[in-house]
Parts: sequence; structure tokens; C-alpha cells
Amino acid sequence: MTNSRVTEVDAVSIRMIGAYKNTSLSSDAHMVKIFSELKPKSELLTSSIRRLKDESVLEKKDETRDDNVRAIHYLTLGFLHHPDPAIKAAAEKVEKVFDNYGLSITGESYATESSLVNSLLGDLAKPKLQDAIAALSGLAEIIAVLQAAQTDFEETRIAYEEEKAKEGTLENATTIKKEVVTIINDKLVVYLRAMIQVDEATYGDFTRTIAEIIDDNNEVVKKRRKKPVAEEEN
Repeated sequence: MTNSRVTEVDAVSIRMIGAYKNTSLSSDAHMVKIFSELKPKSELLTSSIRRLKDESVLEKKDETRDDNVRAIHYLTLGFLHHPDPAIKAAAEKVEKVFDNYGLSITGESYATESSLVNSLLGDLAKPKLQDAIAALSGLAEIIAVLQAAQTDFEETRIAYEEEKAKEGTLENATTIKKEVVTIINDKLVVYLRAMIQVDEATYGDFTRTIAEIIDDNNEVVKKRRKKPVAEEEN
């Protein structure tokens, strides 16, 4: 079914390739051609899914970093209303530094935000601010958490960029999925339907295996379509 998910099509193609390896159909030049086309596309699909997952992880780590930036601001903002003049003065000192950056840095590109966060952390680490930070309970801990989140994000981003560079320009998962589905439906299935009529003894078992793989997938898709929208979203 063409409305199968990317991960479902990926799983189907991997199972088909595995089933083909267990046959003696490598003597069929047409089968060899079909699977020579399917295998690299299947591998590309797996890679594209992995990259989507890596992007999702990177986004979550960026959200963690953003939360910590906000935490520094809101904690300091609360101390600006503290009844103790010394604490209030300390908060004003820290907030003055934070105001040079503002919460808007959380909306910047990854590269720009990283540069600004590193600069903010550098300013907050200056000796002249340490007494003020120490006077604001919990602030030093939040700054340390932000530093850890920034380091974690940057390490993850470097790993992601290195992997992306190895892959080169990769088609998106949706495009590759369509190509894999076309190979399966318009080439493999069509060919097997014809060959099982000509030589059931040679092609029967493999054809039934392919049909079973497709049926299993399509049942999952059909069941999902029958679920209420709210349930499916969960």
C-alpha cells in the first residue's frame, strides 16, 4: 500500500531482500536486476530514516539548552523582586549581563545560538560576577546545567554533521520510500505474478513469501486507518 509509513516500507524491503538471499533465483537475470535496484534504494531509505532520527535527537538537545537559558533568566527575574537589597542588587548585576543576549537567542539558528550561548557562559564565568551569582540560590547550578547542555548539543551536532558529510546529498525519506514502493509493486510483484504462472515449482515459494510480507504490512496499515484519530495520534 502506497500510504505505508517510511519505516514500514523500509522493513518490508529489508525482509524481501533477506528472503531473496535464501533462494536460488540468482540465476534469473531479471530477478538479479530487480534486486540490484531494490537493495541500494533500501539502504538509502534506512540511512535517511537514521538521519531523521538524528535530527530529532538534535532538536531535543537544543530544546533542553533553550530551557536552561530561560531558567537562568526567570530565576534571576524572580530575585529582582527579593526584599533583601543585597540579593536584589546581585540579581540586577546578573540580569544586566543576560540582557545583552535576551531570550531571543533561543530562536536563532543552531550555529548562531551556539555562538551566543558560549559568549553568555563566558560572561557569566567572569570573576566580577561570581559573588553576585553565589548570592542567588540555585543560579550557579543552572549555569552549570546550561554548560553541560551546550557541550552535549555541540558534540551531538558535530557527530551529526560528520555522518551527514559521509552520506553526501541524500534524498529525503519520503522520496526514497516512493521509489522503493514502485520497484516492489511495479517490477517485483508484476514479474512474480507472471513467472508463477509459467514455473510454479521455481517461483511459487518465493512468490508466496513476498505476498505474505506485503499482506502483513498492509494489514498493519489498514488497522491503523480504522483507529480513531485521537488514538492514532497517541
